Amino acid sequence: MNFRINRSVLRKYSFIAIVVLVPAIAIAQHKTAPAPHSAPAPHASAPAHSSAPSHSSAPAQHSTSPSHAGSTTHTGSTTHTGTTTHAGGTTTHTGTTTHTGTTTHPNGTTTSHAGTTTHTGTTTHAGGTTTHTGTTTHAGATTHGGATTHTAAAGHTAGSHTPPGRNVSLKGGGSAHIRPNGQIRSVNRNGMQINHNLHGGRTIVSTHNGARVVTTGRHGGYVQRSYVTRGGHSYYSRTYYYHGGYRTGIYRGYYYGGRPYYGYYPSYYYGPAYYGWAYNPWPAPVAYGWGWGGAPWYGYYGGYFAPYPVYPSAAFWLTDYLIAANLQAAYAVQAEAEAGGLAWGWPASDQLVASMGAIPAADANGVVLSPEVKKALSEEIKAQLADDQNQAASAKASGAQQGSAPANSNEAPPALNPARRTFVVSDDLSVVADGDECSLTAGDVITRLTDKPDDDNNVNVSVAASKKSDCAPGKMVAVSVDDLQEMHNHFREQLTSGMGELAKKQGKDGLPKAPDTTTTAGDVPEPPPDKTAAKTLEDQEKAADQTESEVKQEASSSGGGSQ
Repeated sequence: MNFRINRSVLRKYSFIAIVVLVPAIAIAQHKTAPAPHSAPAPHASAPAHSSAPSHSSAPAQHSTSPSHAGSTTHTGSTTHTGTTTHAGGTTTHTGTTTHTGTTTHPNGTTTSHAGTTTHTGTTTHAGGTTTHTGTTTHAGATTHGGATTHTAAAGHTAGSHTPPGRNVSLKGGGSAHIRPNGQIRSVNRNGMQINHNLHGGRTIVSTHNGARVVTTGRHGGYVQRSYVTRGGHSYYSRTYYYHGGYRTGIYRGYYYGGRPYYGYYPSYYYGPAYYGWAYNPWPAPVAYGWGWGGAPWYGYYGGYFAPYPVYPSAAFWLTDYLIAANLQAAYAVQAEAEAGGLAWGWPASDQLVASMGAIPAADANGVVLSPEVKKALSEEIKAQLADDQNQAASAKASGAQQGSAPANSNEAPPALNPARRTFVVSDDLSVVADGDECSLTAGDVITRLTDKPDDDNNVNVSVAASKKSDCAPGKMVAVSVDDLQEMHNHFREQLTSGMGELAKKQGKDGLPKAPDTTTTAGDVPEPPPDKTAAKTLEDQEKAADQTESEVKQEASSSGGGSQ
């Protein structure tokens, strides 16, 4: 009897020992196992830390006591080098990517960085270039390398940029988008595309007899026609018309993703030494007086822009020159609209500038164009100066006979160059942020986030700097590649103009003396102006007026349309 009782007790204690010891052994083994997110061995070709997208300069480390309650939590800084695969998508880090803050991987699917940043789909960081493919959600603030910050509102998902209002199908074909207040936002009919911004301005684009006609106001626009072919590339002439004056430019054709694009092409170059002088630091920083103190535009935007106190190189001088040129243009457009009672004759509303008086001064507490944003812009200028220097050297070596590269039927336009991220807005655009329309106006600065256009030919950008009444800094909006390319074209035109001004002023007012500033003609000569451009633009204005009159009638009678 006692023997049977002892055996029963023994079986009970054996069972308890098994229950206790097995999990203990498993836990001990888990603690000695390597961290589940240990990075593979660094590649010998990985770029230096300074060229890699970085969230912090803090040293990489893992918490020595990770918690495993259905998820894995890393506290402190986490460094991933090489390729890391997470469930729910693949994240490839080429070079070194450092994430600092708290990183939580519940079931391997979510990453949290100083706020919450979630990448779904494929995200590639290659030596400072960031590509977001698929669906990307940014919540909080994510910084990629020094001066470039991508910030978005919590829960905002790329691609949700549908403007408020309703779509109307038009009789005879075409469509229109009507804002909630009854205004026409856009019309697409009979090959004519009409867009209204939030400040009363209208842009009209159409093609007539092979010519691209773009009207940007009652008194301006351009007509673009085929010009010449060099080295397998097509070049186009543009004749700009504004208030009775003409100017011309050359644009190289690109064809990408089934769409044509047009990029600025210089008709002349300076000597390579002059570009090098503009690129490299000057012997000593230079204090320079612009003389803007009494200018109305400068007083108006005083809360947004302030020039550098000194200039260590021409790139910084050109940065202020370029920003100022855009702000002057924005002020002139707004002043003209005020003087003309809203040049388009559109009824005033709470979305439009209704005051007929003087333009009010900017709020002193408004958003300031930060040094970080200006530094990013100066880097874009330096990169373009380096490209121009190489082109100038090639032109000199070949006797100005460039353009020998073969044609590329699917070559991306310069605005989609992965090395080009920072853009200065050159026109008044209406975009959508978090479901509401807001404006981007000349002088605002945006950062391109995505490289590949979506089905609507848009790319995602973040607002890096903006004026008080425009889209707030940090908002993520969609901008068409056409608009982005025109920003880049305007940037290059203004940079060319700035180099010309610098050539005139070098050696004066404290600026150091430059090398030879003479120019050499490029391989495509400057085209003569198209003196029919004024009439062509006027005819397009009348056609657009008639189209919009019809659209208003149809929209009023339908009273519906798809949302």
